[in-house]
Amino acid sequence: MTVREVAHGTPQYDALVELRRRVLRLPLGLDFMGEELAGESDQRHFGLYDGTDRPMAVCAVAPKGSVWKVRQVAVEPEAQGKGYGAFLMRALEAHAEEFVLHARESVVPFYLRLGYKVEGDPFEEVGIPHRAMSKELG
Repeated sequence: MTVREVAHGTPQYDALVELRRRVLRLPLGLDFMGEELAGESDQRHFGLYDGTDRPMAVCAVAPKGSVWKVRQVAVEPEAQGKGYGAFLMRALEAHAEEFVLHARESVVPFYLRLGYKVEGDPFEEVGIPHRAMSKELG
């Protein structure tokens, strides 16, 4: 497995967005807005590949110094539960001192297994319960 950074606005970025769209947005009856994607130009985008040009996992991060806000982690449905998401997160953790994120309630156990801590009370984002989580890395 290989993690690659992908430039915003490229065909490879479009493939990452499509994976996020299918896994995270469409099941909620949502889609991306053009201005929302344009606003991602100052973020970093990563894909996990398993020997093909098709991304199997993806995430976007908004770095603020040594703290990275992790966004939109998604794994192809047929690859879920096979370590792709954990591999991607661990690879990216080598580049920051702290990760912060808003996790859907359904994936909190995944992040707990990776050593993240829940912070504060549940809140709603995109119409579903989320939890703020963080992990000190450095």
